[in-house]
Amino acid sequence: MKNLVLFTLLFVFILGCSKPGKIAAPVTYAEAADPSADTLTDWSVVTPGLHASIGSVDYRYNKSLIPDLANTNVWNGFAWRNEKISAQLVLWNNQPAGVVECRFSDFKTEDGKTLPADIARAQFVRYVLTDEFGPGCGYRKPEDFIARISPDVLDTLSAFEMEPQSTRPVWITFDVPADAAPGSYTSTMQLMLDGKKHSDFAFTVEVADRTLPEASDWKFHLDLWQNPYAVARVHDVELWSAAHWDLLRPLMKLLADAGQKVITATLNNRPWGGQTEDAFGSMIAWNKQADGSWTYDYTIFDQWVQFMIDLGIKNQINCYSMVPWGNELYYHDVASDEEVKIVAKAGTKEFEELWTPFLKDFVKHVEQKGWKDITRIAMDERSPEEMQATMNLLAEVVPGMGVAFADNHHNYKIFPDQLTDLSVAFGAEIEPEILQYRKDHSYISTWYVCCADGFPNVFTFSEPAEAVFVGWYTMATGFDGFLRWAYNSWVKDPLTDSRFRTWPAGDTYIVYPDARSSIRFERLREGIQDAEKIRLLREEFQKNTSAEAQEKLKQLNELVARFNFTQKPADFNELMQEGKQTLENLSR
Repeated sequence: MKNLVLFTLLFVFILGCSKPGKIAAPVTYAEAADPSADTLTDWSVVTPGLHASIGSVDYRYNKSLIPDLANTNVWNGFAWRNEKISAQLVLWNNQPAGVVECRFSDFKTEDGKTLPADIARAQFVRYVLTDEFGPGCGYRKPEDFIARISPDVLDTLSAFEMEPQSTRPVWITFDVPADAAPGSYTSTMQLMLDGKKHSDFAFTVEVADRTLPEASDWKFHLDLWQNPYAVARVHDVELWSAAHWDLLRPLMKLLADAGQKVITATLNNRPWGGQTEDAFGSMIAWNKQADGSWTYDYTIFDQWVQFMIDLGIKNQINCYSMVPWGNELYYHDVASDEEVKIVAKAGTKEFEELWTPFLKDFVKHVEQKGWKDITRIAMDERSPEEMQATMNLLAEVVPGMGVAFADNHHNYKIFPDQLTDLSVAFGAEIEPEILQYRKDHSYISTWYVCCADGFPNVFTFSEPAEAVFVGWYTMATGFDGFLRWAYNSWVKDPLTDSRFRTWPAGDTYIVYPDARSSIRFERLREGIQDAEKIRLLREEFQKNTSAEAQEKLKQLNELVARFNFTQKPADFNELMQEGKQTLENLSR
């Protein structure tokens, strides 16, 4: 059986690569075994053959459990033009069933309007090892936590072999074109088994007479920190080689298409120490000459920033960090041809002597590139004392330079105008008058979660709807957007095991190698789209003085206000569904 499985997977890989002109799909991989498979499930009650039904996008289906689903083959969704929406199909079988594929027909309305079949994409959901929240942050031994597998990876294979006595979700995305005519479009999806039709499913998308802007024009300020160094390590390619850039392109395009606004750049080596599997390197080479003068090589920095701008991520460049974790700074000593590490705490003479010449040179450089207005000196969770010394130096050497800061010490009260991009920890409210002051001055104010937050979060065991909640909470609290520290700081084997040595599983990344998306990431983008729709509807209703529009505005504001909570309610999923249904009704 093992040889048969390997042969079939090879066949599936070739099948996915055989279309003329198509770039070869990534080689498939074996999932980790389930360390806590349900052994009490009686699969013998499942009749022979492949079973399939529409499921819920809010539910993670256990691989070893028979799904509690009726055989539903009809699905209806609602979307604005230029919006992506999702459905989940669930497959299960007792005996080996063969190789499955999903084939969509064109989407058609009753009056003859058509959308192409390729607006739909079916992706087989792969299982990854996960654990539990436990104490949140802090070193953890795997044996001390529940280990299980969770469905999360959206694979790139066009077909998949069903294992016996197993469940396999299929994530289906509908990408509605910006120029689609309003109407209800239906497609027949054929579920194929070993090349023959197994069953039909009807998918209907009602397209509203409303349009979402392009993701690059969304107002929601999304800041997921990128780690290009992890990409080089996982794919075993030379850092900043042509192969590395080729791998980065689809991965970062996935991020751009979710509305990302910020480029994560590094000023010096290891700004967060070595806490991740891949410590960030410096994108700028610091060279101390024999006469004590400094030169700086911006080649990689410039390439990286321009690369991201070309993908549509162009609002901001956050440059980490003047106050690195451990206060360690690195430079190349030209005379000895060696790397030098120095500990320079903020406020010390060594700190000022290292940063003063750099800051002056750096500002000149970004001015020449035309990037000064979007460049921020960025720091993460530093103490008030460290921030005070750093801000004093910035004000003296490069006055007016914007600063981005993830703040868990209430530093924003000390530096009202220097922190042009402020992110506060979840649950930390900014006083209404300060938040309004920041809005009036076009400063960015966001919130963030990390390993300390059991809810809401995007761990590999988190409820999928928690990612959608991000957009709703942002609108309910008046923030401009959301920060999360890890887009792709991958662990050792990110495709099979999302656990990490110090934080809950999935904390370090939300997408997978080869630009594989995830259930978590798709739902996060969904919540951001909801936030954009709320914003646009508010603006429309506010401009319209009719009684009907004002009633809709009141209904919308009352609805959104219900999502300003920090403790997960017992009816969380029901509340999210109610919110989305009301938003849909207001969009008609």
